[in-house]
This record gives sequence, C-alpha cells and structure tokens, in this order.
Amino acid sequence: MQDYTKLRVWQQAMDLTVDVYSVVNQFPADEKFALCSQMKRAVTSIPINIAEGCGRDTAKELAHFVHIAQGSASELECETTISERLGFLEETKAQCLREQIVELKRMLWNFEKKLRTEN
Repeated sequence: MQDYTKLRVWQQAMDLTVDVYSVVNQFPADEKFALCSQMKRAVTSIPINIAEGCGRDTAKELAHFVHIAQGSASELECETTISERLGFLEETKAQCLREQIVELKRMLWNFEKKLRTEN
C-alpha cells in the first residue's frame, strides 16, 4: 500500500480536477447534467483511481487502476475539444486544459510502465 497523496501524478490530477471544475461551472445552465457532468466524472475518476489502486496489495493491481485513470484522461481530453467546438470554452483555455491533460497522460503512462516492470 502506498500513500497516494505523496505521488506527483496524483497531485497533478488533483490540480487538473480543480481547474476543470472551475471551467465547467461557467458552462450554460442547460449543460449542467450533460457535458458538464461528464467532464466532472471523468476528471475526478483520475485521482480516485490512483487512490484506489494505491490501496491494493500489489503493483500489478495499482497498474490496472492507473490504466483506468489513463482512459478517463483521454475521455476528458475529448470532452474538452467538444466543449471548445460548441463554444463553451475559449480556444486558449481549452488548449491550456489539453496541455495539462497530455502531460498527466504522459505521467500516468510512465507510472504504469514502471509499475509493470516491478512485476
């Protein structure tokens, strides 16, 4: 078992979560239960899966949850692009979020790779 709060990847995921919540709270009211909700679920899934994996017994189990977090990050990346195309996000804010997401995906990939080599 690891203390997930000390993992840089978890800290980055938490920072992204706060940023996404800040952005989607400015979406139109009729998106509250649609794209806004989807983005919140996807972004919170990332640090939650890291935390859940850290509570497991083996590096292999943790790697599995990190892999799920990667999928959530890819989902969020797509939803960010959709939000931009629909005019809910300005181009500069969408690009900033995408850069954070891509960096986080890189960190997750490297973390998973490291965990898989420990087995």
